[in-house]
Amino acid sequence: MINNDSTLFQDTVLRLPKDVGKPLVICNEEHRFLVAEQLREIGVNTCGIILEPNGKNTAPAVTLAALNFSNSNEDPVLLVLSADHLIQNNTAFHRAIEIGKTLAEQEKLVTFGIKPTTPETGYGYIEIKKSKSKKYHNIKSFIEKPSLDKAKSYIHSSNYYWNSGIFMFKASVYLKELDKFEPEILKACNKSFNNSYEDLDFLRLNKEEFNKCPEKSIDYAVMENTSNGAVVKLDTQWKDLGSWSTLWDYKAKDSNGNVTEGDVILEAVNDTYAVSSNRLIAALGVSGLVIIDTPDAMLISDKKYVRNIKNIVEKLRKNNRSELDNHRQVFRPWGYYDSIDSGNGFQVK
Repeated sequence: MINNDSTLFQDTVLRLPKDVGKPLVICNEEHRFLVAEQLREIGVNTCGIILEPNGKNTAPAVTLAALNFSNSNEDPVLLVLSADHLIQNNTAFHRAIEIGKTLAEQEKLVTFGIKPTTPETGYGYIEIKKSKSKKYHNIKSFIEKPSLDKAKSYIHSSNYYWNSGIFMFKASVYLKELDKFEPEILKACNKSFNNSYEDLDFLRLNKEEFNKCPEKSIDYAVMENTSNGAVVKLDTQWKDLGSWSTLWDYKAKDSNGNVTEGDVILEAVNDTYAVSSNRLIAALGVSGLVIIDTPDAMLISDKKYVRNIKNIVEKLRKNNRSELDNHRQVFRPWGYYDSIDSGNGFQVK
């Protein structure tokens, strides 16, 4: 939780304009009961929760949402939101959404950009081609995680925005462009969706078909290739809190620049983020670290490298480590259980 009342996911749902339809949630199957419980806590009903067997980046997830609505004989404007964004001004957000909706109804594929205020090397950027309209610009290119020198130059240029990862378009328009540029994604998602089945309040995809889907972001699969793209400025404070280092940036720090959560003791430590979910963490004479202890595993990283955690994830995958897919704490409709130990033919809960 970023504040004491709600999670980032709950904040994202509660931020929606009042005139939008019920949200559709796409999440990993391991998070299904956690998602359902958080929605129940804030009293929000969805039009569905689709479970991905594994993550395939944003293009397949958005494709599933578009297929879900196209199969219901509707062609709504889709607003695509991530669950790990911090947006400070909901009025400005709603104002940008209204502009985006108008453009999407004109069959534009809209993304939202934020004018950079600091040289963030961990964010993606959008290079724009200025249009005659004061409400939007055209897309020239997407830049993924630039060097520090380039990021500094983008601050002083009017042609670059942070890529918020928020999108708007008609379901049919997105699927048409996807079929043009990445037909294999559409093919795999279509087969997986058409062979899905209901499980309680969830929709489970066909795992075998979904595993065939290429892994690609919507930025590179569609937005950078389409000639119908548009960038709308999102004029508010915004942060992508998708990494431990950005969380450290945002959170209140002690006099030595440290952020601690849980049972943590520090001595001669600076600029460090230490989180303990159970055991005591004691650190001495270190600086600029991220130390995260959970029941599943412990992460220790220099803050500058923590965004490369995907390299560790890839090593876990290559070594067939169970930690990649299974958590000690497993949520169920009645609550959760803690898997204390397991082996060949047994499990202790």
